[in-house]
Amino acid sequence: MRRIGLISDTHGLLRPEALAFLQGCERIVHAGDIGDPQILARLDAVAPVSAVRGNNDHGDWAEAVPANTLMALEGLRLYAVHDLADLAIDPVAEGVQVVVTGHSHRPKAEMRGGVWYVNPGSAGPPRFRLPISAAELQLDGGTITPRIVELVKR
Repeated sequence: MRRIGLISDTHGLLRPEALAFLQGCERIVHAGDIGDPQILARLDAVAPVSAVRGNNDHGDWAEAVPANTLMALEGLRLYAVHDLADLAIDPVAEGVQVVVTGHSHRPKAEMRGGVWYVNPGSAGPPRFRLPISAAELQLDGGTITPRIVELVKR
């Protein structure tokens, strides 16, 4: 089984629990609101990182991060964008199997029209009563299984 780690809305805080959860992933996708370029460097020490810019990512470093990305990872087509409202493609027409978003801080994984839509939630500072979470895609042959994990029990 292969693992793709999904994280979002760190807002400058990369928790040790998130780093521990992401160990062993072959790739990490950060769905925006990174908050600090050092977050990407620290994640890259765990596994190669693909990231998109969130609405709170500003400055020269953030301009270098794309607003969305379409990637092919050994048979998996994945599209990442921070806010689902900014989805700029038809995932089905593009052959995308997984759309990864952030922004709402609400973790969710649901299949719609044959496409997984996964929001790993927020791994950064607590917001309201929402969980602090991350997610992974478990890839086993042609099967994709998203799994959301609460990183810190509150």
